[in-house]
Amino acid sequence: MSITAEVVRQLREETGAGMMDCKTALVEAQGDMEKARDLLRKKGLAAAAKKASRTASEGAVGAHIAADGRKGVLVEVNCETDFVAKTPDFQSLVKQVAENVAACAVDDVPGFLCQPLHGDAGRTVNDLVQEKIAFIKENIVVRRFARFEVPAGQDGLVAAYIHPPAAKVGVLVELAAKSRDAATIAGLAKDVAMHAAAASPAAALYVSKDEVPADVLAKEKDIYRAQAAASGKPAGVVDKIAEGKMKEYYATYCLLEQPYIREPKVTLGQHVEGKAAVKRFARFRLGEESGSKAE
Repeated sequence: MSITAEVVRQLREETGAGMMDCKTALVEAQGDMEKARDLLRKKGLAAAAKKASRTASEGAVGAHIAADGRKGVLVEVNCETDFVAKTPDFQSLVKQVAENVAACAVDDVPGFLCQPLHGDAGRTVNDLVQEKIAFIKENIVVRRFARFEVPAGQDGLVAAYIHPPAAKVGVLVELAAKSRDAATIAGLAKDVAMHAAAASPAAALYVSKDEVPADVLAKEKDIYRAQAAASGKPAGVVDKIAEGKMKEYYATYCLLEQPYIREPKVTLGQHVEGKAAVKRFARFRLGEESGSKAE
């Protein structure tokens, strides 16, 4: 039977498979579009299984923010090579993954992959990923995601920042508004997200020093006391030295205590003070063990 170029093009746009693969599937399915899609998916799953053991250490961090700014997500999707990570096909997948995370309520990756695609209940997120694996011909892994939403009845905003150009670092932040000026809050949210992405020498682990666990504080103080004692400092000043070191610890690992990247003479907390409160944040760096987060 005759398979038109328009039908082949349509199937390719729907599945992401190659032109010849689409034409072969349509011929095998005798022109039945649904059967052809199923055939390509089956072939895609088979191809993906062969690639699943290959290391996916490259990729990109992406985000999606709802139109009203009250809900947002941050995602990390991995592939095998930096070349593929920069392609429009992979970037489109990252965007689709972020949109689907925003559209569901599941909080773990395995559960998320089983969710129906937003706007296409006949396919799952995993189907989409497997089809992209077959098309791109690299292993692809949805590694992690974070989702923030401002509680009902509260004034606030969720914002994201993806560090250009490689999209290897991204931050999601939720602010509670104290100012009624929407533009001010939006600007502060961007400031906080950009700061968290660029902060040096270390990424923050907590929003404020009040959130540092007691056992972490005790451990750090013990280390600083031991260091001071080992250097021959008198017993009477060991505790003072340890307290001074704790200020350095807070300025390194507590977001609001860090010197603001655009104005290092003030802390990030002083920059937002009186206008907004940072409720929580998530920071993903491609390939790291875990993202910084707090609430």
